[in-house]
Amino acid sequence: MSGQPRFVSPFHRPRCLAAAAAAPAGKAKFTHPGKAILAGKEVCVLSSPSRPGDCVKQTVNSHGVRGLYRGLSSLLYGSIPKAAVRFGVFEFLSNKMRDETGKLDSKRGFLCGLGAGVAEAVVVVCPMETVKVKFIHDQTSANPKYRGFFHGVREIVRTEGLKGTYQGLTATVLKQGSNQAIRFYVMTSLRNWYKGDNPDKAINPLITGTFGAFAGAASVFGNTPLDVIKTRMQGLEAHKYKSTLDCAVKIMKHEGPKAFYKGTVPRLGRVCMDVAIVFIIYEEVVKVLNVVWKTD
Repeated sequence: MSGQPRFVSPFHRPRCLAAAAAAPAGKAKFTHPGKAILAGKEVCVLSSPSRPGDCVKQTVNSHGVRGLYRGLSSLLYGSIPKAAVRFGVFEFLSNKMRDETGKLDSKRGFLCGLGAGVAEAVVVVCPMETVKVKFIHDQTSANPKYRGFFHGVREIVRTEGLKGTYQGLTATVLKQGSNQAIRFYVMTSLRNWYKGDNPDKAINPLITGTFGAFAGAASVFGNTPLDVIKTRMQGLEAHKYKSTLDCAVKIMKHEGPKAFYKGTVPRLGRVCMDVAIVFIIYEEVVKVLNVVWKTD
């Protein structure tokens, strides 16, 4: 016995009571951040063709079925590093914040999620989302000027500098930070509720997916207004707004409060399924990594 804790996900139970009992008293059980980075590769399904009713009809009529997937390349390029940063930072922070029994309570889960969201916003999401939004807007315009994703990036940097890929940073940090804080808070709360006083109670993938769907729904209702502001700040007409606050004020003044919840219904269905799938895959990949990559 090495006397060191076995590395497992905070959403993943120890294999048996014997293994848990073997861990030294007062020692927490960790997931190695490297495993979290590898396991955090998101599956980008249900991402682009999430446009309801008349929007689908108009898009198909104007650009064909391929129009539903415009901007998908930039989404894919950003998704893997985004998820890697998110789960890597979350595991790193949660390893520092769990109590002596290895438990992560919901409040600390909220803070870890907040830190993970802010990190992914600054490192990955803001530049990738700015490019994605501009690329989609350009490709749905009457005269597209970007021949592809990489050409679009080069043109944005050439004409606007690196600052052109960091538009709406404040709104993005607020959106991503609150997004992941809500999701990990809900996931941690539901996991602790489900396990009760039995830390070794199994959580199968179906339960994990259900918890993930609830977490996704909570995040949609909690930060859709920030998502609307972020999208406006990163679009081709971002120059209309002096700041994140100015954008919010102008939306309220000219379009009313309902404008802050545009797209809630289609986003709700997509996000619930996406978050459920991501957490299921993450947990299953961590299980595999625990077998092939020994960190204890």
